[in-house]
Amino acid sequence: MPCSISLNSSKSLVHISKTTVFPDQKSSPILMKLSVSDLPMLSCHYIQKGCLFAPPHVPISDLITLLKHGLSKTLTHFPALAGRLTTDQNGYVYISCNDAGADFIHASTTNVSVRDILSPVHVPDSVKQFFAFDGVVSYEGHFRPILAVQVTELYDGIFIGCSVNHAVIDGTSLWNFFNTFAEVCNRGARKMSKQPDFSRDSVIISPAILKIPEGGLKVTFDVHAPLKERIFSFSRESILKLKEKVNNKKWSLFSNGGIDSVELMAKQSNDPMNKKITSMIVNWLGINGVTKTEMSDPTVEISSFQSLCALLWRAVTRARKFPATKTTTFRMAVNCRHRLEPKLHPYYFGNAIQSIPTYAPAGEVLSRDLRWCAEQLNKNVKAHDDEMVRSFVNNWEKDPRCFPLGNFDGAMITMGSSPRFPMYDNDFGWGKPIAVRSGKANKFDGKISAFPGREGGGSVDLEVVLAPETMAGLESDSEFMQFVSGC
Repeated sequence: MPCSISLNSSKSLVHISKTTVFPDQKSSPILMKLSVSDLPMLSCHYIQKGCLFAPPHVPISDLITLLKHGLSKTLTHFPALAGRLTTDQNGYVYISCNDAGADFIHASTTNVSVRDILSPVHVPDSVKQFFAFDGVVSYEGHFRPILAVQVTELYDGIFIGCSVNHAVIDGTSLWNFFNTFAEVCNRGARKMSKQPDFSRDSVIISPAILKIPEGGLKVTFDVHAPLKERIFSFSRESILKLKEKVNNKKWSLFSNGGIDSVELMAKQSNDPMNKKITSMIVNWLGINGVTKTEMSDPTVEISSFQSLCALLWRAVTRARKFPATKTTTFRMAVNCRHRLEPKLHPYYFGNAIQSIPTYAPAGEVLSRDLRWCAEQLNKNVKAHDDEMVRSFVNNWEKDPRCFPLGNFDGAMITMGSSPRFPMYDNDFGWGKPIAVRSGKANKFDGKISAFPGREGGGSVDLEVVLAPETMAGLESDSEFMQFVSGC
């Protein structure tokens, strides 16, 4: 009998069926050891990401059959997602590729429309019900499926949501799976365009053991704290305008301004002569009484994404109304696949991420300009090379622990996901997604996720989760909102 789940006072979701889907070919019974990037995620919720689609031009029964068949074929290429976690007698945790299967759920909430999801200013609670394993921590992959796919019928659309164990997969691996799933359903692809790499022979595979406390593992943030969630969209033009503002350093003459500005073009080149000329200009301006904004190196090109992060850092800090001496933290998750030497395969399967913190007093974040904030982020990201990745690994091995996810002092921002992930490449046969959304998992005050904008071309969507009063402050922040599309 179908079970009904309340979305709110007027909406309801019905589970029509739940089945176990197995790989269509028997997998080799291998054990894949969890890495130093995987193990800390055992205390995190399952990742919940999904895509909203227009309705397909086939009966829903045919669609469900197509998706189940496609998932079965895809699991043959991703056997870890049909397995379970297992811990050996020494305490090492592995993925057992035992073909135990993945959950496939067919649900319906036909009184919810696409407009109901996209029109509200804040992401509606109904979206959270489009995902399985709500509130489940990844350690439970020892006795639950590693993957669940939920297909939800809407009044005028379809939502396909994936819930995946975060100790098994990061964003790069998740979207490679999602893309492959769509590719198989759409074209029946037998040869994968992005074959995952399951090797376990790099520095991140460690002999260190993570000891699990007797009570098990749980998330390190308050899951009941009141939150507001909103998608802020930034067009390509807006992003370029912001990047230009951050990268064009200008000086004004005296206080009454005789010269509007002087742009240092040397930032566009690494030519030593240009750097020398830039230095001469700086010195000349300095000895001729020009007041200049402080800058560490005008030749450093700040990326679009770092510019956007700096804009957000300042606006959220302003909205939180801290004293000037309060230390703020901006954490960015970085992909280590290309930072290691030798490099990991671009489609290495598993977690290959590290979290880079950047610290600054609230007073400096707000009194300095956008360029300064962006430079702090830029310096830390650039410095995260092979040596730094290995240093993070060594430090973890000295004190194996789960990742402390949350906003522990009220002054943290944690940036995850990436606008480079191919989220809109998921065409199951009737068109690309209308939107990308996530579930309730791993959300707390200050959790931000970056998505590509649907129009492409460098546009970006930021999924911002904040305390209600901080969200209200952000929404009234003129520096931030001037770059938001539709505002």
